[in-house]
Parts: sequence; C-alpha cells; structure tokens
Amino acid sequence: MSFNAATDRRLQIPSGFNQQAQLATVTTPTLDMHETPISLIGLDTQLLFGALVEVFEMDAGWAFVRAKRDGYIGHVFADALSFDVPKTTHRVIVPRTFVYAEPDMKKPMIQALSLGSHIAVTHYVDVRGSNYAVLDNGFALIANHLSPVDFALSDPLAVAESLLNTPYLWGGASAFGIDCSGLVQLCFAMCGISVLRDTDMQAATLGTPIEKNKLQRGDLIFWKGHVAFYRDDGTIIHANGHTMTVAIEDADTAISRIAYLYGQPVSFRRLEIPIQTYQ
Repeated sequence: MSFNAATDRRLQIPSGFNQQAQLATVTTPTLDMHETPISLIGLDTQLLFGALVEVFEMDAGWAFVRAKRDGYIGHVFADALSFDVPKTTHRVIVPRTFVYAEPDMKKPMIQALSLGSHIAVTHYVDVRGSNYAVLDNGFALIANHLSPVDFALSDPLAVAESLLNTPYLWGGASAFGIDCSGLVQLCFAMCGISVLRDTDMQAATLGTPIEKNKLQRGDLIFWKGHVAFYRDDGTIIHANGHTMTVAIEDADTAISRIAYLYGQPVSFRRLEIPIQTYQ
C-alpha cells in the first residue's frame, strides 16, 4: 500500500483555495463529506455532531473543510455548520442516544446522536429517578450515556463489539452506518487515539507489523482495501459488504471469502493503547 500524507489529495488543501481557515462545528447528527460539491456522488467520510472543522471556502451552499480530528478534507453542506463554536464538555459513549426537548424521556425526541458525538453540558437535572445532562438550549440527554471528553475507554475491540449489527455504509463513520476503516477509526477514537480515516492510511501508519500466528485480541488485519479487528477466539469483527453489517466471522473463513475481492491479507498490525485525548 502506498500512502504519502504530504501529497495525498485527501489531506492536502489545493492551492486554488483560500488558505486562511475559520473554525466551525457540525450541528447535525452526521454530516456527509464529498470529494467534490455534488451530493449524488459517493461518500468519502462523515463528520459527527460537535466535530470541529476548518472552513476554507463557502460557495453555493457548500463549504470546503478540513476535519480537525484527522485532517481529512472535502465538501460538506454549509448549513450544517455553525461558527459559534462552544467548548464541548462530553461525548456520547453508547452506540446511539436521544436528545430530548427537555429533561424528560416522555417529551419529544429532537434527534439521535451517534457514539463519539461531542456536546456541551451546562448542568444536570434529576427527573423521576433519571439523571439528565442539559444543554444551553434546554435540550437534554441521559447523563449516563455520556462521559467527559477527557475520559478514554481502554479497549477498541470492546467498542467494536458494542456496534455489532450496525448497518454497513460505504463512507459511513457513525453508529447509524459505518464502513470497515470508519469502524477502526471510531473505536480507537473512543480510546483517546486519533487515527487516519481510510484503510491505506491506517495500514501505513498504525502500530507495528506482526506475524499472523502472533495475532492477539484487538490486533488489526489489513487487506488491500479492507480492515478487520482480530478477536482472541479465532474470529474477526468488521464492517463488511458481505453481511452489510458489523459482523463477527471465523477469521480463516473470512480470509478465504474475501480473497476473491481483495486477495490475501497484506499486513497484520498491533497498536498499543497510550491514553491521550482530543476533541
């Protein structure tokens, strides 16, 4: 796999764009990013609620942005961004959660947020034995679905297992729909580790190579165009176009099945988990 961050179009702002950026935040549960400002072309990736972006240009309803998390660039709908950027305090640590019109689960549900979404909590309220985190607009979420932004989980594979049966979505990066490298990125993000977005980027930059017979829980198996987590019972978990879900499969069976599309695995890699945080 060939990847050069210094020249890759997914990470480099073209010379024709304004190089002075303005910071903004994502205001929708997911925000699709495209290589060009055409909504009917395929997804490159998605941004989650509360994600920070640098905005380099706005034109005809589109914004050309770079994600602060991983440096990925592309075009997004401008009306899904706000230049009023709050300091986020918490992020969602369950696969999906609801935002309510006020702190009461019997009140209207305003939207659903994915694992990894960032929010700004102002205070907490107890209602009928449930604790709610309240936002500055009065909306509220179940407090135990959140953690402070500086809290990191410890096991990316356990995060992946919590997303079992999530629908597969090419370019997807959320618990509503996700692809193979999006799953790896999101699971490591929840453990405080920022990794690059696509499979070739991850294979070139993540961890250290190991032999297949040394695989342990949480190691990564890379094909040319695909990636999976290894589990310690001889299975893998991955977002895949065969089941169209995040699924668990026998590793050897999956390797044989995948071969006709992507050939044999090109790398087995292990990434230690230092604790760091970002937002």
